[in-house]
Amino acid sequence: MCGIVGYTGKDQAAPILLDGLARLEYRGYDSAGLAVRDGDALAEVVKATGKLYHLADKTDQGRSLPGCCGIGHTRWATHGDPSLVNAHPHVSGNCSGSGSGQVESDVVGVHNGIIENFTELKEKLLRHGYAFYSDTDTEVVVKLVDYYYKKYKIGPVDAITRTMVRVRGSYALALMFKDYPGEIFAARKDSPLIIGTAEEASFLASDVPAILKYTRQVYYIDNLQVARVAPGSVKFYDLNGDEVTLPLTEITWDAAAAEKGGYEHFMLKEIHEQPQAVRDTLNSLIHESRIDLTAAGLTDDMLRSLAQIDIVACGSAWHVGMAAQYVIEDLAKLPVRVELASEFRYRNIPMPENTLVIVISQSGETADSLAALRVAKERDAKTLAVVNVVGSTIAREADHVLYTLAGPEIAVATTKAYSAQLVAMDALAVQTAYVRGAVSQEQYGHFIEELSAIPDKIKRVLEDKERLQWFSSKIANAHDIFFIGRGLDYAISLEGSLKMKEISYIHSEAYAAGELKHGTISLIERNTLVIGVLTQSELFEKTISNMVECKSRGAYLMGVTTNGNFIVEDSVNFTVYIPKTDEHFVSSLAVVPLQLLGYYTSVNRGLDVDKPRNLAKSVTVE
Repeated sequence: MCGIVGYTGKDQAAPILLDGLARLEYRGYDSAGLAVRDGDALAEVVKATGKLYHLADKTDQGRSLPGCCGIGHTRWATHGDPSLVNAHPHVSGNCSGSGSGQVESDVVGVHNGIIENFTELKEKLLRHGYAFYSDTDTEVVVKLVDYYYKKYKIGPVDAITRTMVRVRGSYALALMFKDYPGEIFAARKDSPLIIGTAEEASFLASDVPAILKYTRQVYYIDNLQVARVAPGSVKFYDLNGDEVTLPLTEITWDAAAAEKGGYEHFMLKEIHEQPQAVRDTLNSLIHESRIDLTAAGLTDDMLRSLAQIDIVACGSAWHVGMAAQYVIEDLAKLPVRVELASEFRYRNIPMPENTLVIVISQSGETADSLAALRVAKERDAKTLAVVNVVGSTIAREADHVLYTLAGPEIAVATTKAYSAQLVAMDALAVQTAYVRGAVSQEQYGHFIEELSAIPDKIKRVLEDKERLQWFSSKIANAHDIFFIGRGLDYAISLEGSLKMKEISYIHSEAYAAGELKHGTISLIERNTLVIGVLTQSELFEKTISNMVECKSRGAYLMGVTTNGNFIVEDSVNFTVYIPKTDEHFVSSLAVVPLQLLGYYTSVNRGLDVDKPRNLAKSVTVE
């Protein structure tokens, strides 16, 4: 949520800032703004509501804003309505803040996050003569920095650290000071922020794609640290104002990975990248026909000692956990509990000794998941992060890290990151089962062969996309869609339903098929679409029976099943077949047609597939 970019160097800043903001559009936003300083001149601030092109038009694609140092922002409204006056950047001066032009202000800043005690701080500043023009918590923070800066006659770093001690909440801040032209000061707590350097230029951003065009050398600023960014150099400080050293990280994935590559939408491109994402992730875990988790710090002795696994996640990552629960419990005979991170963090859940808490997050910055990780560590549980972003906060704070290799995922609705997480958890399940003696050497080899075959089988599923495109055109005007399944099929249904609702805006729910008669079947009426996932042989007939009950009440049926289950065609109106695989790993195949169905339905409804309304790629605030 919210996107921050910054640049200081020899080139004109505004076009670079606009380019960076465009690459962060997937984060979700309702307004945007720039602040650029031309040497000692006053900062020039320009804001616009709505899409980024309005800001680009206002500034002639950035060309009308002179200056080589600037910050930019795309805002997701939290405090205050989407409006010019609430859009970032915000200033310390007592001005309207609603339009464009030069501002007589000592501090100009942008912010991602939520300041929880901003009302208390605002009252303090009002008593000291500050006036406020917006409803945002960001304006309060900028003015608080200004207050300490002037009251104690200290430098920017000390003014910022005093502010950090005073505020509660999460934030990534980027600030410019009138007395320090050509420099940007940044601070971070829980909200993502990276800093990149190149020859005679420096960049900052909420995420790597914003600056990858310009540099591959980045620093991941730690929690409660401040950065002083100058052209080609950066210094870091802790809360005491003491300089600290951070490692420089080289981004290895290609910039083209964050481009559409000829596809109409990022989501469609990322659906088609799933075979490679799954293959790369498996190749990082399987060596010489054996699963090797030592890079994640997971030894065989540790896996043998586990008494329980708690999986904590949000959204699609939680659905990965739901699927993994079935697989781990069945293979490793180890109890698994799956919790929503937003609930886990507020519950005093008993944790027996040798509990492993697995936190799954694509970005590694999800606010609730990060908070849950910290709760687990406070309770002395072992922690494992399954994340896609190297150097992310969750990756740094967990005891162990299992990286997925999905590459950058731009579309808000996750596809390839989900699939990479799924196979990573499946590999963890197989290895845990093997070292605990729950599966034989022969079974172990079979499972590894089946996992290794998944990428090619996903390719075969993708070959059937034209049928799904046709079927989508028939159901694009549906008002309600129900996904049902039992066991692992229920976990798949959860993700299929989420894909449908988040990008097509059709009301969609997933239910355990056996629960239909406990209330849900009352919602079935003529032409209601019911999609059944039918991949588990022991549960197949029961789910078919539930679907037929829906059909007798007027429902229109679609079934997703494995090749050979042709009996499904006798009961449903439309059938999708996936290649046969070991039933423990079928989620990786069955989810793909559901992703495609959601995608094509969104396209048929004329919606913004990659940036659905009200959603953001990374939820970095509660």
